[in-house]
Amino acid sequence: MKYFSDKLSSNLFKLVLLILLFLFNNGVEAQHKYSKKTLIGKGDLKLVGTKIKLQKEVFEHFKKMQKEALKSGIKIQIVSGYRSYQRQLQIWNNKYDKYILEGFSPKETIYKIIEYTTIPGTSRHHWGTEIDIIDANVKMPANLLSATNYNKKGIYNNLKKWMDVNSEKFGFYLVYNNNSSRKGFKYEPWHYSYKKLSKPMLKQFLKLNILQSVRNLNLKGSLFFSNKFVDNYVNKNMLDINFILK
Repeated sequence: MKYFSDKLSSNLFKLVLLILLFLFNNGVEAQHKYSKKTLIGKGDLKLVGTKIKLQKEVFEHFKKMQKEALKSGIKIQIVSGYRSYQRQLQIWNNKYDKYILEGFSPKETIYKIIEYTTIPGTSRHHWGTEIDIIDANVKMPANLLSATNYNKKGIYNNLKKWMDVNSEKFGFYLVYNNNSSRKGFKYEPWHYSYKKLSKPMLKQFLKLNILQSVRNLNLKGSLFFSNKFVDNYVNKNMLDINFILK
């Protein structure tokens, strides 16, 4: 009887340990209630940094990753971190004007923009968990954030190879990978997310009335945001991402 009792206790301990590991890896310890304003880039999110701002925990893990990469001759530099609603609005409206001037219709313009750019109020960059990165140890190309810079012959290929091996050790995961079946935003080999915080933030964001959040008289083209368009945008652009971040 003692043998079976000890075996049961051992199995129970292993089960509890597995459950705790599962909860930890899925960011349960990072659960925090964020306001709607914070989730759409209009809130009082606590950030650190000067030109580039991030949540404190994200910044600290980035610095550890940056220090480790330097040992391999790679100087990871963030070119975009936190972006407020107003900054995303400016980016969107500038692109909207550009494509309209090039002869695209309003609807064509919207679909052209969302190949790479999020609708203000829905950007992951609003959360202070996202980083767009380059290698500052090589000469900066004219077209900075282009996928060709990160391929086998690209100027940032060494950075990409290092991140492929090491980024997840520091909690950073590629968001828009090059999975051929993935829809929505195009491949962005420069965009990484700090999963421990961004995953629960995404879950909370999805509980919002997203159509209501994106409608804004100052947002060019928003009159063409139908319920169907927003549903497709959420499912393809926001949710068809690296599965581990969902």
